Parts: sequence; structure tokens; C-alpha cells
Amino acid sequence: MTYVISLPCVDVMDRACVEECPVDCIYEGGRSLYIHPDECVDCGACEPVCPVEAIFYEDDLPEEYAGYLTDNADFFTETLPGMDLPLGSPGGAAKLGAIAADAPLVASLPPQENPLE
Repeated sequence: MTYVISLPCVDVMDRACVEECPVDCIYEGGRSLYIHPDECVDCGACEPVCPVEAIFYEDDLPEEYAGYLTDNADFFTETLPGMDLPLGSPGGAAKLGAIAADAPLVASLPPQENPLE
């Protein structure tokens, strides 16, 4: 099981969750953040600090966000635009830095309004 970042994060990326994550498993894409399903330890520290309520435990993911479970995994398992290989399991987001690409679902979305602005 893992936590999943969904639609409310797209084009917002507040990063409070990144600061709270004790295992550095939240990676930054071009338009959204992604939780690595194999690196996440299911501690739940990220969920309550998300100002747009975009993070859900996999079993609690609302039906309208169901596609984000696969999309979060795809960020690590699919070859993203501009990359030669999938990210795989880099072992920590901080050392990798931001990736200028997104998983297919997020990449296909029109620009989202940022409710925090």
C-alpha cells in the first residue's frame, strides 16, 4: 500500500508534504508531485499537511481520482518525455531534484487553477 497524490496538486505543488516526509519519497515532476510506491513507508505524515487535500491513502482514494494511483506509479516505471529510461527507484527525491516531465494522466490535463494564489 502507499499514499497517492491526486488532481488538487496539479499546478499547485505546495511542497509541505516534501518537507514532512521522513523518507524523502515525494518526487517533483513538472506539474505535480509523486509519491514513490516502493519507497513510501505509509507513515501518513504527508497527508495532513497538504493544503489542497490532494494526498490519500491508496484504500481511501476517491473514485474520481482512481487514475492517479496508476499515474503515480507510472511516473517511476514509464519512460517520461525527455528521458532515456524510467526513473525506477532512485532512493530519494532530494538527490535527484525536479524532473521536467509528468506521468501521462497529469501531462494530459489542461492547466489547473491554483487555489493557494
